[in-house]
Amino acid sequence: MCAAKQTVMKLRRVYYAVKPVIPRTLQIGTRRLLCRVRRRRYAGVWPIDPRSATPPPGWTGWPEGKAFALVLTHDVETAAGQEKVESLALLERRMGFRSAFNFVPERYAVSPGLRAWLRENGFEAGVHDLKHDGSLFASRSRFMEGAERINRYLRDWNVRGFRAGAMHHNLEWIGRLDIDFDESTFDTDPFEPQPDGMGTIFPFCVPRAAGPPYAELPYTLAQDFTVFVLFGERTIRLWSTKLDWIAARGGMALLNVHPDYIRFPGAKPAASGYPLERYEEFLRYCLDSHAGRYWNALPSEIAAYTLRSGWPAPPWVAAAAGAGPSSPGPPNMRRRGH
Repeated sequence: MCAAKQTVMKLRRVYYAVKPVIPRTLQIGTRRLLCRVRRRRYAGVWPIDPRSATPPPGWTGWPEGKAFALVLTHDVETAAGQEKVESLALLERRMGFRSAFNFVPERYAVSPGLRAWLRENGFEAGVHDLKHDGSLFASRSRFMEGAERINRYLRDWNVRGFRAGAMHHNLEWIGRLDIDFDESTFDTDPFEPQPDGMGTIFPFCVPRAAGPPYAELPYTLAQDFTVFVLFGERTIRLWSTKLDWIAARGGMALLNVHPDYIRFPGAKPAASGYPLERYEEFLRYCLDSHAGRYWNALPSEIAAYTLRSGWPAPPWVAAAAGAGPSSPGPPNMRRRGH
C-alpha cells in the first residue's frame, strides 16, 4: 500500500477514535462548512454526473418494460432509529411501496421480531456494518476478522445483503462476505469519507477471487443526511431532479433514508433531524410524476436480475477491485473544468 493511502487510513482511525468525545453539534457544524466548499468544487459532477448514464454492455432494460428501477433502502444506525422502523414501513406500505432495512448487529440489540415482521409484510432486512464505528476497514486483517462475525449474522438472519458504515468499501474484501449483493457504494458523492464513486447509475456484477460474483448496487440519490442535515434543504428538489434525470436514462434510482434522522409528528426538533413530511413528499412525487413507469424492487430482486444478466463492472471499478479504501476512483471526482 502506498504512503498516501496509509496516511489516509491512519487519519481515519484517529478520527473515529476521538469521534465519541466530539459534541454532535460540533461534528455536524464542521461537516457543513467542509461540504459547502466541496459542493462548489464538484458542482459539475454532483448531484448529477452526466457520464454515469452509460448503460453496461449488453443492457436489456428492466423487467416488464419499466422505464427505470426505484429502490428504497434504510440504514438503521441506532436503537432509537430501530424504534421508528415499523412506523416508516407502514407509511410506505400505505402508499404502495416496499423497502429494505439494514441493521447494525453489534451496536444495539436488533429485534428478531421486527425482522420477521418486515419479511411477513413484503419488506426485507440486511446487515449494516458490524459495529458502525469506522473500524471495519481499518486493515485487511481487521476486515477478515469482522467478516467471520458478519457472515454469522447473515446466516442467523437469513439475509444476503450488506452495506458498510459510512459507505467505506473495498470490493475485493467485501467479496469475502457470504452475500448476493452489496450497497456500500454510490454513483457520485464527494461528501462521503471515501468519495470514490462508481460512476454509474446501473447495478453491476463484481467478480470474486473464488466463487460466483456478487451484485453491486450503488445508491444514486443523495442521502437524506446530506440533503437535509448538512445542506439544510427545505424541499425535495435534489431528490426529484435527480429522479427525473435517472428515469429519463433508464437507470436505477436507489435511495438511502435513515429512520434515525426522521422526525415524526410530535417529536422535538433536533440538529440532526428533518420532518417525516420530506420523505412522504418524495414518495408522493414518485406516484404523481412517474406512476406505472418504475419497478419498485427490493435490493435482493435487483441483485438477482443483475446476476442473471451478468452486467459487468465499469472498467475503472474492475481495475481497482483490489485497491484499499482510499483508492482514487473514477473520473467523476474531477473538478468542473479539469
